[in-house]
Amino acid sequence: MIASLLLAAAAAGSFQDTAALDRAVAAFTAQPIGMTGGARAPIDARLRLATCPTVSLSWRTDAHDAVVVACAGPAWRVFVPVIAPPRTATPAAATPMAMPAVAAPPVIRRGDAVMIEAGSDSFSITREGVAMGDAAPGARLMVKVDDAPRPVQAVAVAQGRATLPGWPE
Repeated sequence: MIASLLLAAAAAGSFQDTAALDRAVAAFTAQPIGMTGGARAPIDARLRLATCPTVSLSWRTDAHDAVVVACAGPAWRVFVPVIAPPRTATPAAATPMAMPAVAAPPVIRRGDAVMIEAGSDSFSITREGVAMGDAAPGARLMVKVDDAPRPVQAVAVAQGRATLPGWPE
């Protein structure tokens, strides 16, 4: 079914139909966009991906945090973030994502020294930097690393600690 949706869309124009990719991701996750277990948002319609005869879909990790939509020829791939269910709850029927009612106080403030950490059981990497803004736990912030030409995006974990997006704490 997914393949037929994408093949029909490929015949429609010279660029890959992002709406067809959205439908394929929804079929792959079995959840619509914006629902728990489904894509966080539609694929950006401004993308000009070369038309692909056969698109493959797979989970980025065992955590099912993103769907990888890839084409072997011409070579391209898109990562589609997925709304994860709450960690303390058991999976239930899909519900719309709600914003938290109360904002947590920042654990990292602009100008603070920050240790950015990422890794797994087999490796880890750390970098020191300076926070370019305030962030509560779980919020994203930009961190200036001395030898990097651009700031690095990180996720606040605790006071003075952050991790790279997509990496567990």
